[in-house]
Parts: sequence; C-alpha cells; structure tokens
Amino acid sequence: MRASLITGLAGHSLAADEARFLASARPCGLILFARNCDSPDQIRALIDAAKSAIGSDEVLVLIDQEGGRVRRLKPPHWRALPAAAAFALLSERHPGEARRAAWLAARLTAADLLASGINTNCAPVLDLPVAGSHEIIGNRAYGTTPDAVIALARAVAEGYLAGGVLPVIKHIPGHGRARADSHLELPTVATPRAELERTDFVPFRALRDMPAAMTAHVVFSDIDPTAPASISPVVTRDIIRGHIGFDGLLMSDDLNMHALSGSMGDRARAVIAAGSDVVLHCSGNLAEMEEVAANVPALDGQPLARFARCVAVLRRQEPFNVAEAEAAVAAAAAAESV
Repeated sequence: MRASLITGLAGHSLAADEARFLASARPCGLILFARNCDSPDQIRALIDAAKSAIGSDEVLVLIDQEGGRVRRLKPPHWRALPAAAAFALLSERHPGEARRAAWLAARLTAADLLASGINTNCAPVLDLPVAGSHEIIGNRAYGTTPDAVIALARAVAEGYLAGGVLPVIKHIPGHGRARADSHLELPTVATPRAELERTDFVPFRALRDMPAAMTAHVVFSDIDPTAPASISPVVTRDIIRGHIGFDGLLMSDDLNMHALSGSMGDRARAVIAAGSDVVLHCSGNLAEMEEVAANVPALDGQPLARFARCVAVLRRQEPFNVAEAEAAVAAAAAAESV
C-alpha cells in the first residue's frame, strides 16, 4: 500500500535514513525544490534512488516550475521562462497567439521536466488577484478576469497533458483575494460567497476536469470562518467538490506554511479529515516527515482511483515543434519586458 503523502527530500542525493523512511512510508509522491536540483543527471539519480526505495515507478515527482519568479530549475541547465503575466499581456493584443504561446511554453516545459525525470508541475495558477491583494500571486496570474484566466490556464494545462506531465491547478478555490502571504500567516477573505462564485471560483469550475489540484490555506469567512480551505470539511464538500465540481486528486498546499497551526501530525490529520486525498509536506526535515507519515492513511478507495488517473496522464506524449515553442516563449518574454 502507498501512503497519502507527497514528501520533500533534504538535498542533492538520497541519504540512507531517507531511503529507509521512503521504504517504510511508501509515499505516493515527491516534491523537489532548488535545494534538490543541481543538474539533470543529478536529479535523475536522486529520483531513481527514491523510486527504488519506495519500490515503485508509479511516483508523482512534483516541482514548481511556473515561470517568472516561481521556478526551481534555472539556467544554465534549464531555460528561463516568463511569468504568467507575460502571456496575459500578449493576450491583450493577440489572444489567439497568446493561447498558442501558452500551450507551446507548457509543452516545452514538459519536455524539459521529463528530461530531468520530473513528471508533475504545480501549475497553472488559476487565482484572480484583485486591487489590494498580497503580491504573493501578482504576476503569477494569467489575468484579472475569469475569462482571461480560463483561456490561458487551460492552454497551459493542456500543454502539460500533451507532454505527459501532470498539471496541478492551484490554489483551489482561490488565493487571489488574500491580503497576506499564507507562507507567513493565515489570510482571511470576507467576500460573500455569491461574489466568490461569480468571480474567484469560476476558473476552477471551468477547469474542474483537470486531474489534480492543490488547495489554498485561506479562510473564506462567509463559508467557514473556523478553518482555512485546506482543512475545512465545509469548503471541501460544499465548494471544491460541490459548487466547483472538482473530482480529481486533491492535495494540500505545504503543511509547513505558517497559515496552519498545531503539530505536523495535527495538520496532516486535519487535511485528510477535511476531504483531501493527499498531504503535501515539503521541508525535507526527516523527523517531520516521519510524524506526517504516521498520521496519514494508506491511499485506497476513491483517492487511489484518482491517483491512478493522474499516473495514466504520464503515459501520454504528443509531438510538437521545438523551434516554434522556443519562439513563442521568446515572444512572451518580449511582451513581459515592454
């Protein structure tokens, strides 16, 4: 059996105690950060060692490679990627060209990720920033209206799918209105539910067919004033699974973020109790990893079926024109610099 856990690792190579942990806990996924990434060969060796310890090739290997300021893989080994806002700017003048460019950029990124052994990208961002919101989303957004975000985010998600890389839409049901960074504190959004359904929730509802999503550590006080969405049974049941209609693999954002309180075990139990399928723990701290693993269930039943649908995505790869994709990325980068 596999654990309902995606875990981080400490460094460039797998330590013996980490290998023992992976063999015992058997997480369904790994997540990599800059601390884990030196070169394509090194990353592949790290991933191969981790998969060997887990005893399965069916492991989701996640990374945040959105483009712009959120990208763990950087030159000289990996190409520079423009932020989402670059495609939004291009779309203002040439919407069809922007959608094609967004698809090509994602397809090119998928090829780069797979070449390093990475099969899952925590992108695209579907959040809608508003005036006065915290800059943590900012230029990571594909626009400020639902229609703008839907058009470009779908192109990006489908580009990853075409390249055999699993996209993880985030941060469901929306982080755009937050006036605080959930890495540092717990944001509260007081906007009425009816307004959220008319705006922030719309992109997620439009992309509810995607196979995986990451929740937001944000309190929506008109829906559940007692808990952030990531650990709220009300938000998960009524909004994410209900109004939005998302039925894919649902994972938390990082348990280490300061928006959450309590021990790592408490946080892990709260995520699962709220209705998410998988807990995400990113720090690479072995003691924390062990505590989280001891407090999550085996991946079984409907969560296991959702995981299997995600794994099936990884078998798909469609051809694309690399030169066209590189030109599209350059055009988006040029739009960003104007």
